[in-house]
Amino acid sequence: MSRTLLEFKNISKVYSGNQVLKDVSFDIREGEIHALLGENGAGKSTLMNILFGMPVIHSTGGFTGELTLAGEKVDILSPFDAMALGIGMVHQEFMLIPGFTITENIKLNREIEKENVLNSITSRLFGKRMKTLDRKQMNKDARKALDKLDMDIEEFTLVQGLPIGYMQFVEIAREIDKEGMKVLVLDEPTAVLTESEAEHLLKAMRTIAQSGIAVVFISHRLNEITAVADRVTILRDGELVVAKEVKDTNALEIAEYMVGRKVSIDRTSDEARQLSDEVVLSVKDLHVAMPNENVKGVSFEVKKGEVFGIGGLAGQGKLGIANGIMGLYESKGEVVLSGKSMQLGKTKAMLNAGVAFVSEDRKGVGLLIEESIEDNIMFTAMSIHDKFLSSARLSDKRAIREHARNMIKDLDIRCTSEKQHTGRLSGGNQQKVCVARALTQEPTILFVSEPTRGIDIGAKKLILDLLLELSQKQGMTIIMTSSELAELCSICDRVAIICEGEMAGILPPDAPPTHFGLMMSGIKDVEGELTA
Repeated sequence: MSRTLLEFKNISKVYSGNQVLKDVSFDIREGEIHALLGENGAGKSTLMNILFGMPVIHSTGGFTGELTLAGEKVDILSPFDAMALGIGMVHQEFMLIPGFTITENIKLNREIEKENVLNSITSRLFGKRMKTLDRKQMNKDARKALDKLDMDIEEFTLVQGLPIGYMQFVEIAREIDKEGMKVLVLDEPTAVLTESEAEHLLKAMRTIAQSGIAVVFISHRLNEITAVADRVTILRDGELVVAKEVKDTNALEIAEYMVGRKVSIDRTSDEARQLSDEVVLSVKDLHVAMPNENVKGVSFEVKKGEVFGIGGLAGQGKLGIANGIMGLYESKGEVVLSGKSMQLGKTKAMLNAGVAFVSEDRKGVGLLIEESIEDNIMFTAMSIHDKFLSSARLSDKRAIREHARNMIKDLDIRCTSEKQHTGRLSGGNQQKVCVARALTQEPTILFVSEPTRGIDIGAKKLILDLLLELSQKQGMTIIMTSSELAELCSICDRVAIICEGEMAGILPPDAPPTHFGLMMSGIKDVEGELTA
């Protein structure tokens, strides 16, 4: 059995009177893959912020309890302290510099220098300034890290323009390139990866662990946990629920531990719903110039009250459809809403027409990170639809607060209050705020992209059930784009598969999985007959 490397002993943390961690104790062993699980708001991020010495911990009163590394108590007051102790972390949000090469990003702040040939003459005048970067050695080190991850990409490639999956691997390569690495925290590393990329990463994680590094794996994809982790620790509402060997449990039991109840995202009924014959959205020959998600002549129709799914592998164009229709990227084609032809590229016109959008990019498009939850929820409804304004056209504070509190309750947004900044929320709760803002517009058509990315299984079910309810009880038309085929099939009436920017076909949710897989690989299905 591997020796204990890292221990959390009686860790507790309070934010603004709200206890987010309560006497949490567990250990992590050398060379193991240790899964840390829990619903959004369970305390995972706070625990890792403590481990990495993040300023948000120490600027809010610190924590109680202690950390030990290799048997010795450690005080980690900053990320620099953590890195010096051999602790690395790959966060959900990328921290790469687009204009730098892969090598330059991997070696950032750890550049290797060599003496300049003129240094012996000018050192008295210029000193260290005359040293130059040893790019050959830096590229060699970067290549070694990339090879450990089995990444077939040139180390001198610019990060700008790389697929998201590649960026994730570059982030990990930067950490494993560091000397003396003992603990590597991976926070939702597969959330932005395709299925094949995720399998690739799981394999790389095993290689990293076999080198003696302890990997802390935070993920909501339970099949990945059971496939790769050695042990699992589960938190719920800031408390330790269980810590056990993965071989002694299964995905269903883990899910129940996480949420305190039995959960399932299986389709609730195999019976086809009776849909209206009214077409509310008609898309013809849509082209969208979205980087890495180009759309090349897609056409489809959506009926009133339908939950229409759009799936496909990463980089194949599925995300470009909603972004193009909403005017976020250059597009051309024909979009007709309830018989009215819409001019593409006019976001405000789409919003005024009763269309809302929950973007897959919650930080870049979906949220005002420095603003409160209530301001985020109300922003579009106030600015576009003049909602929550008094007779004097001033904001109606009382109505805003009441609505925000109702949304927080209905969507189970884990927060201290409606005044909390969204930037302080976990990723899953930020996603719920995005959904709340879209619903506050009271749209007739809702585009929602990757609604469950980075969200725990309990919150996934909440959002999926909500989307289905909006369709069934309120008649809202939902167009859901997702990388999670099982989730699309759980609530959608039909599922379109996009491959290489084109429509590979549209299938019923109960179609054989092989048909979906063949479409994703470029084989089209026409009335059940597969043709190359």
